Amino acid sequence: MLRLPLALRLALRELRGGFSGFAVFIACIALGVGAIAAVGSLTRALTASIEQEGQSILGGDISFRLAQRTAGDDERAWLASLGTVSQTISMRAMARLPDHSDQVLVEAKAVDNAYPLYGSLDLAGATPRESLFAQMDGRWGIAVEPSLLSRLGVAVGDEIEIGGMPVVIRDTIVREPDRLSGGLTFGPRVMLAPDALAQTGLIHPGSLVRWQYSVRLSDTSEAALRAAISTAAQKFPQAGWNIGSRDNAAPRVADQIRRFRDYLTLVGLTALAVGGVGVANAVRSHLEGRRTTIATLKALGAPGGLVTRIYLVQVLLLGALAITIGLALGTAAPLAARTWLAAFLPLPEGQGAVYPDALAIAALYGGLTALAFTLGPLGRARRVPVSALYRDHVARHAAKAPLAYRFGSLACIAAIAALAIALARQPAIAAIFVAAAAAGFVFLRVVALGLMSAARRAPHLHAMAARLAIANIHRPGALTPTVVLSLGLGLTLLVSLALIEVNINRRLNEQIPQNAPDYFFIDIPSVRAAAFTDLVSATAPGAHLDQVPMLRGRIVSLKGLPADGYPAPPQAQWVLRGDRGITYARDVPKGSTVVAGDWWPADYSGPPLVSFEAELAGELGLAIGDTVTVNLLGRNLTATIANLRTVQWETLGINFVLVFSPSAVAGAPHMMLTTVSFAAPDRDRQEADLMRAIADGFPEVTAVHVREALDTFSSLVAKLALAVRAASGVTLVAAVLVLAGALASSHRFRIYDAVVLKTLGATRRRLIAVYLTEFAVLGAATAVFAVAAGTLIAWLIVTRVMDMDFSFQTSVAATAATGAVILTVALGLAGTWRALGQKPAAFLRSLSAN
Repeated sequence: MLRLPLALRLALRELRGGFSGFAVFIACIALGVGAIAAVGSLTRALTASIEQEGQSILGGDISFRLAQRTAGDDERAWLASLGTVSQTISMRAMARLPDHSDQVLVEAKAVDNAYPLYGSLDLAGATPRESLFAQMDGRWGIAVEPSLLSRLGVAVGDEIEIGGMPVVIRDTIVREPDRLSGGLTFGPRVMLAPDALAQTGLIHPGSLVRWQYSVRLSDTSEAALRAAISTAAQKFPQAGWNIGSRDNAAPRVADQIRRFRDYLTLVGLTALAVGGVGVANAVRSHLEGRRTTIATLKALGAPGGLVTRIYLVQVLLLGALAITIGLALGTAAPLAARTWLAAFLPLPEGQGAVYPDALAIAALYGGLTALAFTLGPLGRARRVPVSALYRDHVARHAAKAPLAYRFGSLACIAAIAALAIALARQPAIAAIFVAAAAAGFVFLRVVALGLMSAARRAPHLHAMAARLAIANIHRPGALTPTVVLSLGLGLTLLVSLALIEVNINRRLNEQIPQNAPDYFFIDIPSVRAAAFTDLVSATAPGAHLDQVPMLRGRIVSLKGLPADGYPAPPQAQWVLRGDRGITYARDVPKGSTVVAGDWWPADYSGPPLVSFEAELAGELGLAIGDTVTVNLLGRNLTATIANLRTVQWETLGINFVLVFSPSAVAGAPHMMLTTVSFAAPDRDRQEADLMRAIADGFPEVTAVHVREALDTFSSLVAKLALAVRAASGVTLVAAVLVLAGALASSHRFRIYDAVVLKTLGATRRRLIAVYLTEFAVLGAATAVFAVAAGTLIAWLIVTRVMDMDFSFQTSVAATAATGAVILTVALGLAGTWRALGQKPAAFLRSLSAN
């Protein structure tokens, strides 16, 4: 018969009595592991969905996007040789009621009969494709997103105008298979036929239009896909198209998912770190409850190593249980999110919901955390002699753990930090977070010791309740370090997030609108720019107008290096993706300041020069004299950087990363971009009159209402902030668990105090006053630190990272302080209520018997 090792047999024998005292241990580990496993599993589910649904999301096996031009005949012929081709045309336009009384910015998309090559276009009314977009009774058909109906107050079957052309709404879009690859949109989708879009009059030379050619390859192998991408670059070096493939269908979305994963994983680690305090308290309390057992084992000759192994085995078994619970919760995250995410991105079915790599990482974090916070109490228990174990019932011993145990704890903590940094997308940010968390722990410990020292040196108070409360704060075994450490870290995180959100909203809703124009008008034909200016002047007297030429181009190389392989840091990679707005100017644009180099003369006509935004140039390693190659309308244009300039982006005025010398691009077809700011007294009337006049005289012009765009962005920020706060709330839940565990572990000593004080004549009401004062002081002191530390963190992020002015909000501080005091007092009184009900006689008899 197989005999289990002695330590394991004794550990299992003790655990037969139940897991009393380990509830907080299990909850703390399960919470942190569950959070990390949920983040990892959901991230893997989303990225796996993008990979599995890559063809539907992209619209084909491979796609070629062009800005402001269609593919040439030779390009079309080559694309057709690859397989089945579908052409889509996308641009922003205005949808208006027939009487021009209301209008809304829409994202127009013309699709051919082959669309979609993969997936399906789901419609609420399931209208047949042959009649959906067809021209019937002189009216083309369109399909729209439901939000357009509510915005304009129309219904299916009603008539609206797109670019001045009447169209009929034939159905509403339930799901557009390739919507995710289109990026951020500012209006509802409108789908129509290519011939219908051509008749709207919206497309002119230089219009901001994107053509996409999606290809369903005849040979769908990976080798054929790579060969097509390579051939495209070699055969058409100046095409300027942005090539996408099914294995990276939505790179921006995938990148943001990974960023969010990194942040939430760090939040989960913070929850685990806070929960680690609860783990240490639970193990310490468990060992104190086994004093007699440990003393007996040692008295019978058991070596300290055996005692350590017994309780280490118990901790590992319970830790494995907690990790299993956490992994089960994390595995359920993609399933729970399926319904919510179905409208945006389908999650993989069946076995794809379990991701062993994500679960293994979470389990490793949990195991290391359990060990890191367990070795110390185990080491101290090993050092305590038998005689000390049989001493006074409430004696506390300050034995230190052996060096090996302390080094073991440090090694586990170092492994957690190294793992977090190694797995992060941006290791530098993860390293800063880990360093900040470590510094926070150290500083909170110093704050707790400082608070205890101040309480020890406090003057003698006449009020007994206050005097005993102050004494409880600094006495041996006080709850002060646990309360300050656990609650302080969670509150600091929430205060900093709240202040950052408040400052972002203040920027969006108060500061930016003061300087921003009221409207952007795009796609104004250059030959009619003067007429548009005259219309604005006549319709809205006193309105301020700015107008500049605008083209779209794609950066294809920097300093002679291809953009696809250029070593750009993550924060600067966006400028190398897709096409960018480009302009030319004789003079320095308004809102820009040249900080290096010189601006070209107004009559300059030499080789192409370009002005680059200074901060972005620094991130990309560009300097004056370097070259930038941009593809404009299928031609590569190489220009030399003549100067660098700073840009006041926050004014939302017209400005660009790239500004060329006039002679470089003035001959290229382009449109004009115009901003209009209305005169304050007649703002509403001028706006209404101008929009009607533009609808009548310039139906092809697209109007972007800045206030509505800011509201859309502000709403998105609010949703993200809510999600971040909710995720960060995990640390506060961990803090509550730690506090509950600390109170439970000190229950025996609270009973002793209550019995002694009752024996000396203290009433229940007076004892409640003592504990109420103690916990209120601890909560208030923790809140003061959390507000101070959270404000400092928010100030650094807002002023140094976001480059904005910082405004302190007293409401955030007051909410944090009030919440901390209420939470601490409520948990404290709940944990001591049973101790207050203990009968002195029964406890004294038990004490004398021992």
